[in-house]
Amino acid sequence: MSLMNQLMVSMVEFLPKRVVKVFAMRYIAGEELGDALSLVGRLNSHGVMGTLDVLGENTRTEQDALFATKACEQVLHAIDGNHLDANLSVKLTQLGLQIDQELCHSHVKNILEIAEQHKNFVRMDMEDSSTTTATLRLYERLRSEGFKNTGLVIQANLRRSERDVKRLIEIKANVRLCKGAYVEPKTLAFKNREEIRLNYLKLLRSLLEGRCYVGIATHDDFLIRGAYQYIQDMRLQKSDYEFQMLHGVKIPLRKSIVADGHRLRVYVPFGEHWYAYSMRRFQENPRMARYVLRSLFSRSE
Repeated sequence: MSLMNQLMVSMVEFLPKRVVKVFAMRYIAGEELGDALSLVGRLNSHGVMGTLDVLGENTRTEQDALFATKACEQVLHAIDGNHLDANLSVKLTQLGLQIDQELCHSHVKNILEIAEQHKNFVRMDMEDSSTTTATLRLYERLRSEGFKNTGLVIQANLRRSERDVKRLIEIKANVRLCKGAYVEPKTLAFKNREEIRLNYLKLLRSLLEGRCYVGIATHDDFLIRGAYQYIQDMRLQKSDYEFQMLHGVKIPLRKSIVADGHRLRVYVPFGEHWYAYSMRRFQENPRMARYVLRSLFSRSE
């Protein structure tokens, strides 16, 4: 991130939370489950699927991890009860990964069992690189235990991802492929935009050729055009992949993808831990931080 972008993000961090919240809620459904359910209902009415995410990560106590697990279970029951076309995304550090990996396994297993009851699916989000190996191991363990209703995420900016993808192709994993939102050291991650783009397309081709179901998660027009070309060249069926985007981001592009006849899913985060999520998004996309500051300046004129 450039010095100017770092400055912009730092300035937003000094703003009162109530001010940041006004802008953050463009990208977050709200603080309550009902807010998220209403949004997914509206998305479904326009032919768009959803994935709900209870915001929160890095829990430090077993009680907090259990509370987060119950919240995830509630989401699955609510999706079923409201007949929504949506699934669930979870963060393993929210469910106790950094406290005890066996505890986390137990929590995720409980969530997957409820998802099975409702014929639903749970995506295990990928967090910063310190958790990558543990996340992959837990995913592979759950698959070996017979859970087919779960997938995980690969980040194209990580140098290790090509090796990880080869492992996942062997078990025909369900993979969300994204660029990567976490700030990582150069030894572990590509930093150049074009390097990340090229690695994304390389990984996407490998996953599609390996007959993995892929969530093509990007807002990058260049990558979407590349994905379109792969889909055409490989003569893929609509059931072989889906596009994925974040709530509140590039809505015209989202509409265009749906109009072109592709399946699309929108990531719908909600919950009281909206601030940490928003700050990470500002770091990932400093233009959002500039927008916040510019809007405040314009109001003051």
